[in-house]
Amino acid sequence: MIRRWRIDGRRLGLAIVAGAYLAAALAADFARRYAGFRGEQLVEIPRGSSSFEIARLLEHHGVIRHKWHFLVARALRRPETLQAGEYKFDRPASAWEVYDRLVRGDVHYYWLRVPEGANIFEIAEAAERLGLFTREEFLAAARRTEAIRDLAPEAPTLEGYLFPATYALTRRTTAEELCRMMTAKFREVWRELGGAGEVHTTVTLASLIEKETAVAEERPLVASVFRNRLERRMPLQCDPTTIYAAMLDGRWRGAIYRSDLERAHPYNTYRVAGLPPGPIANPGRSALEAALRPAETDFTYFVAKADGSGAHTFSASLEAHNRAVSRFRNGSRKAVGQGQAR
Repeated sequence: MIRRWRIDGRRLGLAIVAGAYLAAALAADFARRYAGFRGEQLVEIPRGSSSFEIARLLEHHGVIRHKWHFLVARALRRPETLQAGEYKFDRPASAWEVYDRLVRGDVHYYWLRVPEGANIFEIAEAAERLGLFTREEFLAAARRTEAIRDLAPEAPTLEGYLFPATYALTRRTTAEELCRMMTAKFREVWRELGGAGEVHTTVTLASLIEKETAVAEERPLVASVFRNRLERRMPLQCDPTTIYAAMLDGRWRGAIYRSDLERAHPYNTYRVAGLPPGPIANPGRSALEAALRPAETDFTYFVAKADGSGAHTFSASLEAHNRAVSRFRNGSRKAVGQGQAR
């Protein structure tokens, strides 16, 4: 009996050693980082995928060496939820690390950066370059105004209400969802600024201010010029509105022509008095604030300075304005001559 116990004990000891060795080997295999791809690998995990389907996808794309690695991790951590979505892998990772990413929902984002003053056509082109939806799909979504109808029932499109910012999109983001994200951001900023009164009028004015100057400090002054001209029933004569009118009709040729200035179009403020029917771009915070709180001035004119700073000279009379225009033209000719001499 003693001898038999010694034999069985020896076998048990060998089995324990073998088991420990196997466990260590498996643990090392699980911890070993692997990448069976070059560069970047995008893997889409469809909603409702089974554990086996996810494991097969990851193995197929070279993210894990063997699908059973992932299945073992799943068996050991069954209560955790795996998140659907598109994942980007750009470096070797262990099966545990891959599994952790799916639990966290560490999906790949497409970043859409919308600058202040971008219009719906420019946003549509930028979104299309991300490859998530087409330009036409975005424009169709931007022409549906349900998202801001309570604020601005007269708005012809979402132009002006797609707040400029950086947005994180996923492969599943639709054009409609992007528009809702952007209008929600507009509402947030509008509340922070204490926006009140005629929302559509204010946002339309803010879009003109945004397009007329990139100098934030000047925006309340530009707002005062437009307000004074509106009160005195003077045409706004805002060049960016003429450009937008041409864009709407598909006639924009990269420069303003006399025919553009003379065309009777609702958005051409050289021919139509008052504000255009809606915004011509999407204004940022400072332009919205300027439209809400214009400076108190007698200015009714402004013209760019010739120094290339982007700043303007503001005038209260036509005579003073003409002198400023003359200085601008002389300065521009001088700058061109100096450029040719160099």
